[in-house]
Amino acid sequence: MSQAIYQKMINEAIAAQKADLKVIGEKRGTSFTIADAKPYVEAVNGMTAGEGQSKEVINLHVHSVNAHYDILNELTDTVRPEDDPFVEHYQTPAILEVLYEADPAFRKSMEKFIDAIAENEALIGREATRRYGGFYGPTCVVDFAFAPGSTSNVVNTILSKLDIDKDHKKAILSSKSWGMNTSYGIGAAFAQSVEAGKTVAEAVKDEIAMLQMVYDTPVAAQAKLMQDLGHSSFDVKSYMQSYKDQMKNTILSAVEAGVHYGNIVTVPAYCVGDVAHHISQSMFNMAKDDVTMAIIEATSQVMENTLNRGLSEAKFESAYDVLGVATGSTATAVAAILEKDGFTVPMVIDLLTKRYTNYVQLYPNRGPAAELHNADFMDMIHRGSKIKSGGAKVRGVKVDLSPLDGNEILNNPQRYTYPACAITVRFSSLMRLADFPCLLTSEPVTATLMTNVIALNPKSPGSPARVCKDCASCTLVKRCQYCNWNSAV
Repeated sequence: MSQAIYQKMINEAIAAQKADLKVIGEKRGTSFTIADAKPYVEAVNGMTAGEGQSKEVINLHVHSVNAHYDILNELTDTVRPEDDPFVEHYQTPAILEVLYEADPAFRKSMEKFIDAIAENEALIGREATRRYGGFYGPTCVVDFAFAPGSTSNVVNTILSKLDIDKDHKKAILSSKSWGMNTSYGIGAAFAQSVEAGKTVAEAVKDEIAMLQMVYDTPVAAQAKLMQDLGHSSFDVKSYMQSYKDQMKNTILSAVEAGVHYGNIVTVPAYCVGDVAHHISQSMFNMAKDDVTMAIIEATSQVMENTLNRGLSEAKFESAYDVLGVATGSTATAVAAILEKDGFTVPMVIDLLTKRYTNYVQLYPNRGPAAELHNADFMDMIHRGSKIKSGGAKVRGVKVDLSPLDGNEILNNPQRYTYPACAITVRFSSLMRLADFPCLLTSEPVTATLMTNVIALNPKSPGSPARVCKDCASCTLVKRCQYCNWNSAV
């Protein structure tokens, strides 16, 4: 593969990250409006189809971001923090319904899967019970891989025994992984029903009914979920109808070009979150803290420097190498920041795992996604620690950690607390970011790079990640026997 493709990928990914950081740096501590996200949209509009890439895949990304931004601008001036996590969840439901209408065979496969959900009552009951009781420990209910306790794990288990088209299976699986088909996560209805006083048997029935609705009528399901949560920032039904109207031609063009349905339901969703989620009131509020902002900026610079080093040293042998270096470099940087305050990664994993156990007991009616970003954070620092201890090299590229040592704020924590006792300042900011690590992992970067990867392989589904994640939780309690990544459909 040509170096030009790697250069293009890096340029597009860094442009997306820098657009976010510039806006957040200028607007932190102020009131958010949808228009604040315009620089990110402009960065996305710079994405092009390079040599060997599918323009239809790139269009799915670019057109989706523009539709999302335009629709939100029509419907509201701002989005309140409580509603911003869900702005990424209105795209896949609409896309699925377009595919249902365009391809009756796919809809028929989906109906067989919907029937199979009810036929797997024992499985649904077991997994819902385990999530409710915290059996798997900290896990991500909407994991982009197959972690135990995730929706993907359960969906894959059902699909693996189902006699339907193999590509349809992969599309159904993708639609509830990197494709975000509604805001629902396995076990939520079950927990609500049990806490409301229903029997466990009744709760399992409620869980099955909700899961079936998610796939049968995804737009209506998402609207119901938002109504139940008290969403008030804008009319979600109007959003999804407008999105269907604006994206239909782009979706059908991708179908005509032979783009795998698994990619069609994935690419348009993961890329929109910077508009009213990463660039948002919650982010502006969190980034008011100078140390928190400095961590985001410094780790971003580590990533940019390391990617450019990999390019200049011709270390990249595949598009996945670019993605691996991007995410591995920031993971290493965060692990290095932890060490500055005398914290090790095993200490943090132990702390957050113990806290999770207490949290389950304190809040049995907790939201199904409560610990998902803590799980992401632990997985990130676990990986970063391994990279750092192995010579700070990822995919053969030495991680450039100099932006950490050169950062005025990170190296003067005494300015942000009682000066003589400034030994936990950076760690305290990292704990804030443990709930919202989206610009550390980084989501705009991974979304941009994954679209580029998928554009090079449009006929092969890019999600979920069919690899062992080496989950951080497993460093304390092994749960690998419950994972099914190596039997993915």
